[in-house]
Amino acid sequence: MNQQSPLIRAAAPDDARRLAMLHAVERKLLWLSAWMIHNANHIRPNRDGLKVGGHQASCASVISIMTALYFDILKPADRVAVKPHAGPVFHAINLLLGRQTAERMATLRQFGGIQPYPSRMKDGAEVDFSTGSVGLGVALASFGSLVQDYVRLKKLNPEAIPAGRHVAIVGDAELDEGNIYEALLEGWKHDIRNVWWVVDYNRQSLDSVVQDRLFGRIEGLFRDMGWNVVTIKYGRKLQAAFARPGGEALRRFIDDCPNSLYSALTFQGGAAWRSALLAELGREDGVRAIIDPLSDDELAALMNNLGGHDVETMMEAFRAQDAAGDQPTCFIAYTIKGMGLPFAGHKDNHAGLMTKEQMEGFRQSMSIRPGHEWDLFEGLGLPEAELREFVEAVPFAQKLTPEGRSLVSPKIPIPAAFPVPKVPAGRKLATQMAFGEILAGIGRGEGEYGPMAGRIVTTSPDVTVSTNLGPWVNRRGIFDRHLKNDVFRDAKLASAQRWGMSPQGQHVELGIAEQNLFLMLSGLGLADRLYGARLLPIGTVYDPFVNRGLDALIYGCYMDARFLLVSTPSGLTLAPEGGQHQSVNTPLIGMAQDRLAAFEPAFADELAILMRHAFAHMQEPDGSSVWLRLSTRALEQPERALDPAQVIAGGYWMVPPVEGARIAIAYQGPVAPEALAAFEALREEEPGAGLLAVTSPDRLHQGWLDSRKKARSGPGAAPSHIENLLRPLAPGAGIVTVLDGHPAALDWIGGVRGQRVSALGVDRFGQGGDIPALYAEYGLDEAAILDACAQLLIG
Repeated sequence: MNQQSPLIRAAAPDDARRLAMLHAVERKLLWLSAWMIHNANHIRPNRDGLKVGGHQASCASVISIMTALYFDILKPADRVAVKPHAGPVFHAINLLLGRQTAERMATLRQFGGIQPYPSRMKDGAEVDFSTGSVGLGVALASFGSLVQDYVRLKKLNPEAIPAGRHVAIVGDAELDEGNIYEALLEGWKHDIRNVWWVVDYNRQSLDSVVQDRLFGRIEGLFRDMGWNVVTIKYGRKLQAAFARPGGEALRRFIDDCPNSLYSALTFQGGAAWRSALLAELGREDGVRAIIDPLSDDELAALMNNLGGHDVETMMEAFRAQDAAGDQPTCFIAYTIKGMGLPFAGHKDNHAGLMTKEQMEGFRQSMSIRPGHEWDLFEGLGLPEAELREFVEAVPFAQKLTPEGRSLVSPKIPIPAAFPVPKVPAGRKLATQMAFGEILAGIGRGEGEYGPMAGRIVTTSPDVTVSTNLGPWVNRRGIFDRHLKNDVFRDAKLASAQRWGMSPQGQHVELGIAEQNLFLMLSGLGLADRLYGARLLPIGTVYDPFVNRGLDALIYGCYMDARFLLVSTPSGLTLAPEGGQHQSVNTPLIGMAQDRLAAFEPAFADELAILMRHAFAHMQEPDGSSVWLRLSTRALEQPERALDPAQVIAGGYWMVPPVEGARIAIAYQGPVAPEALAAFEALREEEPGAGLLAVTSPDRLHQGWLDSRKKARSGPGAAPSHIENLLRPLAPGAGIVTVLDGHPAALDWIGGVRGQRVSALGVDRFGQGGDIPALYAEYGLDEAAILDACAQLLIG
């Protein structure tokens, strides 16, 4: 470990000058990141008195790591996930590279300014992966590499764009997140390549100092998953000290020193180090010859010379692995939280900020003149022209394309309409079954479906068959970097699944971890911008288990990844499966989640319209991902001609009300038969009643909100779709809403025009049983709907 690189051993004049440049960059990044946070907290006006915050200590610990990566190792096609609390360092790097402005640097955590944590959508395309939710950006780096392999093996990417490495700069506390290890296992199964996780092992988290020797366990996990592990513990000064007589005793002292004690001694400084070393090693031969000639400051610098703060050592480790091949690698870089700042090593420094007095001392030590805080080459003591030439020449500074690092891919043509599955007389069809049939038809790749079929990629967490993806996979195969035969097929054993695995396959089979599903969808949904190859990703999952992966789903939407989520089966309509498999809150998630348009069709013709819409919508600049909530309940299919615009907008009148009608029933999803039966009975007493089919409370509600916002800004705003739908009803009319989900998903409709609502739905855990028993118990059956209508009519 830590052998000297040829570059450093040679110590040629040009190499020495290059190292001087890199040390100057380190110094500048430390200053800029600390000043960026200080400016946000102490210089900029604070109108509400709240602490602005920032993480000066977390930035400081990663300076040398990011210097070595961005100014020596990384190439333009590489994709990087920066640990959340190092966002200011990332922006400082982009300032040096000419991809950021000083004016914007001053807007950290300001409205409309730089975000607290790197964000693709709000900080710009230089951010490859947003990293606000810890652990997710790390895992996505691995899934991104798999997506890159997918598009390259299929030759979908632009020929001029080379393959890139996927690098995650990881805070050590992020490795407490369970999704890290789910992703690690999935990566092993898919034999991922060209992935680096660089762990900033400063051994401090928000609340505590990390437990001693934790990484001995973590290192074993990585090795078991086929990763190479490179531990970078000591810098060059300490390595030189270890080579002297008494050096091995000094090494043992550091190796055996508890993390908490090491942190405390670092904060206390050289005198404390000297006292501890003499007490422990004073009688060891050679030790005093190492430490006695050093001043307290020099001794502190020696004892704090960990590998993660030695840019030469970091470069050496990165270069060695760069030359070794594409095996995934975890670098464990020992660092000190707050290195170079007044509170280095203190266990409370996570959210610590330098005081104005401390910053003034830091400014003087950095030779920064007042008024020159944002100057790129201020205080570095090297010629500006030489520094500028060095920065402009680093590999990562070169353009990936003339437009930059964010790529583009043309839209994939989508046929004007999808065929509706034909159902023989007397037969019924569930939306889940219809989904499988429509997708299988597309999978034939015939005629105008050919271009689209070739860009669809499906994925599922071990529920491929039970979510009706099986026919698609039979046609298109499973993706694997290596050719693997279907043993059952080769042995001529009967099986409905004919799942050969090859680089030509278009289905990515995942284990049952839902976080991995949404991270995979996120990577696939960013392929056009990261790899120049537009894909049409579809992910299927059981509806209740969207909640298990919800953090990663929100994360994918936050990055504006584009995909089609199909969750099925849903609700207590699943019946005998019982409450653990029955969803209640998912319609509300669909309404609340930004950049995700949620729908719940009841019939196959609605589904065909919405699937076609999804493939087009996710390619539009102002589009989003789409969520379809489906059911296994088979329903009779009506023969009719629907207006696609109304289905997409969120609803239509299955039976329009007469003008001034006193009551209407609004249903959503598989409760359609009960709503229709109740409506027929209601119409005997109220012939003017209406029956409203809701395909998306999300789209109806969002349209209403958008219309209200426009109305507040001035006259002339057009009424929303739900306002137009409800207009025929009398001002005091009653509306009974019913869905197999939480009633609040439709309860809001009464606020649109001040009409009365009785909202039926599910607001508690389900249980096993058949549909009639469950619908009766939870108030979704015909009798419950008619009772609600009577209450509204009686008033």
